[in-house]
Amino acid sequence: MLVALIIACEVGFWVLLAVGLALRYLVRMPRTGAAVLLMEPLLELFLLIFTAVDLKNGAAADGKHGLAAVYIGFTVGYGHYTIKWVDGHFAHRFAGGPRPVKPPRHGLARARHEGKLWLRTVVMAAVAAGLLQLAVWYVGDGGDTRSLHEWQLTALRIVGLHGLIALSYLVWRKKEPARSTATEAETARPPEKTLS
Repeated sequence: MLVALIIACEVGFWVLLAVGLALRYLVRMPRTGAAVLLMEPLLELFLLIFTAVDLKNGAAADGKHGLAAVYIGFTVGYGHYTIKWVDGHFAHRFAGGPRPVKPPRHGLARARHEGKLWLRTVVMAAVAAGLLQLAVWYVGDGGDTRSLHEWQLTALRIVGLHGLIALSYLVWRKKEPARSTATEAETARPPEKTLS
C-alpha cells in the first residue's frame, strides 16, 4: 500500500505541475496556476502522515518506509529546481517566453553547477536521514529498525557518489572547444574593397 502511495504521489506531482502550468500559461490564470503549484508540498505531507500512521498501527519498519523518506527528501531537495526547470521550458514552448538558459558545459562554470546540484543531494539526504531517524525513535527499542538504518546509509552513499561525480567536473574540467583559426581570421579581417 505504501509503495502504491509513493507512486501515486509521484504521479500527482507531475499532474499538479502540468495542470498548474497549463492554467498559468494556456488559460492565462496565473494566480490559479500558482495556487495549484503550491499544493505540491501537500502530497509529501500526506505521504509523511500516512507513513507515520502506518508505523503507529504496528507495521514493521522496512524498505517501504525508507523509500518514502528518500522520496520526501528528494522532493525537498529537487522539487523547486524541477518545477522551475519545467516552468521555463513550458513558458518558452507555449507562452512565447525566452529560451531557457542551458547549464554551462565547460570549465569552472560547469563545476560550480555540478556543485550546486550536489548540495541539493546533500539536502535530500539530510531530510531523508532525519525522517528516518525520527521513525527509528518512533518505533523505539522494541521494533526492528535495521531497514531504516540501511536506508540512512543508502542516502549517505548517494551523497558520496554524487560528490565524486561533482568533484570530477572540478578536477578534470572540460575545456571549451577552440575556434578554428580560419574563422577567427575571417572575422578579424576587414572586408576587401572592390574596384568599380
